[in-house]
Amino acid sequence: MPESPPTPLDSPGPRRRGLRNPFRGDAFGRGAEGFARLMGTPGFLVGMTVFCAVWLAWNSLMPEPAQFDPRALNFTLLTLILSLQASYAAPLLLLAQNRQDDRDRVQAEQDRQSNDRNHATTDFITREIASLRLALNDVATRDFVRGELRDLLEELEHPLPEAEAAPVQDDARLREILREELAAVLAERASAPASPAVPDEDGSR
Repeated sequence: MPESPPTPLDSPGPRRRGLRNPFRGDAFGRGAEGFARLMGTPGFLVGMTVFCAVWLAWNSLMPEPAQFDPRALNFTLLTLILSLQASYAAPLLLLAQNRQDDRDRVQAEQDRQSNDRNHATTDFITREIASLRLALNDVATRDFVRGELRDLLEELEHPLPEAEAAPVQDDARLREILREELAAVLAERASAPASPAVPDEDGSR
């Protein structure tokens, strides 16, 4: 019998069909959470109440040949069903609670990391604002320059007496130099000719 050639490694293998394992992956956990949510609804409680009431009424009021769980045996079958339900419900509820605890733990860790990032960003912005304030304190503001010019004009209009001018002789000398520099700059700008217009590429002005 000739042997079949081996399948290349880059080719996908044949798909195996089989029964799906319900305990693999997250399907069983989702089923447990769905069962836990069902047991916590008012509809489940009402349904269980109606089921037990009908069971007890049937096996108490119907004739003995029609009773499948007679009262004389203390409703043994109903007790067994309720015990079996309780024995399976408790582990399923614990499984759903553990999954919820895991989700809460992951969410709390993500919230903590987000809060740490926000705190770091806030600290960085606070330090930047503080450095900007320190830098602005070293810059002469418009109000400061206007105040200095206003004081200079007042001194030009109302000169101080000699007795009061003696303690501030150095300041007066500095301000005199400043006035001379300002006058020279203004005179230079006033005497400078206007710059000619620059022609465009096509020669037009």
